[in-house]
Amino acid sequence: MILFKSRTVIFEAKAEKPMKIYPIPTGNFKLDGGAMFGVVPKSLWQRTNPADENNMCNWSMRCMLIEEGDRLILIDTGIGEKQSEKFFSYYYLNGDASLEGSLKKYGFHRDDITDVFLTHLHFDHCGGAIQWNKEHTGYEPAFRNARFWSNERHWRWATQPNAREKASFLKENIIPLQESGQLNFVNIPEDQDGVFKTGLGFDVLTVSGHTDAQMCPIIKYKGQTLVFMADLLPSTGHIPLAYVMGYDTRPLITLNEKEKFLEQAATKGYHLFLEHDAQTEICTLKHTDKGVRLDQSMSFNEVF
Repeated sequence: MILFKSRTVIFEAKAEKPMKIYPIPTGNFKLDGGAMFGVVPKSLWQRTNPADENNMCNWSMRCMLIEEGDRLILIDTGIGEKQSEKFFSYYYLNGDASLEGSLKKYGFHRDDITDVFLTHLHFDHCGGAIQWNKEHTGYEPAFRNARFWSNERHWRWATQPNAREKASFLKENIIPLQESGQLNFVNIPEDQDGVFKTGLGFDVLTVSGHTDAQMCPIIKYKGQTLVFMADLLPSTGHIPLAYVMGYDTRPLITLNEKEKFLEQAATKGYHLFLEHDAQTEICTLKHTDKGVRLDQSMSFNEVF
C-alpha cells in the first residue's frame, strides 16, 4: 500500500490598498474681483476676498489626485506652462506650487498618471494637460500614459464656443487632446443634468450654469462624501446664493444649481474641496436663518 501525504496550500489574498487622495496645488493666479462676483458690490465681496490695487483677487488652481488600486486619477491640471509671457501677464501667476512639484511631493511623476479627468475645458482647468513638444514646434499630451476624460456635450460646447466663452476655450488646450488618441468621454445624457456614474470609481454632478455640462466629482472617502467643486463653488466667498461669477453663461441656472446642491451639502454634511479658494482647501456648510452659510474651513489634512 502506498500512502500519499496530502498538503494543504493556503493562499492569502492580498488586500487591495485603500483609496488615497492628495490635494495637488499648481500655483495661484489673479482675476478681477468684479468678474468673480458678478452683480455683488465690492463693498460686500471684499470682506472675504480683498482685492489689490488693480481690483484683482488671488485664486488657487488646486487639483486633486486619487490613488486607488493601479489607477492614479488626476482631476484638473491647472493653467499649464505653454502660454506666452504676454498671456500669463494678464493673470499675475504667483505662489511656489507647481503641478510637477506637487506630484513629486507624494512620490509621483506625470508618467504615472493613468487618467486625467477634466471638470471642464476652461484654460485654468485643462491647460496643464497639454505641453510643448521637445522641439517646441508643436503640442503633445503632458501625461503620455493617461486617458483624458471629458463628455461629449461639453466637448461640443468647447469646440464650437460662444463669443462670451471663446477666450476661455483655447484651441491649443483642446484640439491636441483629440489628436492624441487619448481622449475619452464620460457617458452624460444629452438633455439633462444630475448625478451620473463615470466608471472611474466616483460619480459626477453635472451642472450647466457656469458652462454646459461641467462635471463635479463626488467621491466616497474615509466615510465621508467629498465633492470636488470646480466652478460651481469657487470659494467660501461664493456660498451666498447671489454670489455668482460674471463668467457664468447662465447665471439664473447657476442660482438654481447652487441652491439645490448647497441645501443638500449642508443637510448631509458633505466636505467640499475648493479648487479656487486661495486660503481654504475644504469647507462644510450649515443651515442658518439667512440660508446656507459656511460652517467650517479647514485644510485637507485636518479632515483626512
